[in-house]
Amino acid sequence: MRTLLRISDRIGAAVVGIGRVAAWSAIVLVAVILFDVVSRRFFALGSSKLQELEWYLHTVLFVFCLGLGYVHDTHVRIEILSERLGQRTRCWIEVAGCVLFLIPFCLIVIYYSGELTHRSWLKGEVSSSATGLPYRWIIKAALPAGMTVLLAAAVSVLLKRIVMLARPDLCPPKATAGHDGLGAPPDGAE
Repeated sequence: MRTLLRISDRIGAAVVGIGRVAAWSAIVLVAVILFDVVSRRFFALGSSKLQELEWYLHTVLFVFCLGLGYVHDTHVRIEILSERLGQRTRCWIEVAGCVLFLIPFCLIVIYYSGELTHRSWLKGEVSSSATGLPYRWIIKAALPAGMTVLLAAAVSVLLKRIVMLARPDLCPPKATAGHDGLGAPPDGAE
């Protein structure tokens, strides 16, 4: 069980590192949007490349930070229901959700978006705008890569929940004290 916990921690640390690096794209995104708005408004300069770069950056920000959000348990939950459940019940629900929904979903998206990216690369797909960005396959590749990060996050959380169910004594004290990627704060039940 300690090995599973170490593997979970290493995978989780990698996911967090990728998410933190990707989060910096928000600053670049804001700068590009500001430049685009100011140049359009005051200098009548329009650029398809800037607009496409905005959605490229938004895509990178979104898909590479999904795993970070999942590892830190900041994803949307129905708190009114889950807060009434005990720690073990929440762990079982998380395990079932990972195994039945999240992991299969990630694998399906990785497969099909990987094919889409490959076809785009083979065709040398470019923007439909004459002045747009070339190499459309690069942004399409962000989807399978981001889903791979989310898949890694799911495996990390799954392993941690398995350890919590089998050997709660191995989990650090803060793991049962509140939000740290291990679920909602315990209600003292179970």
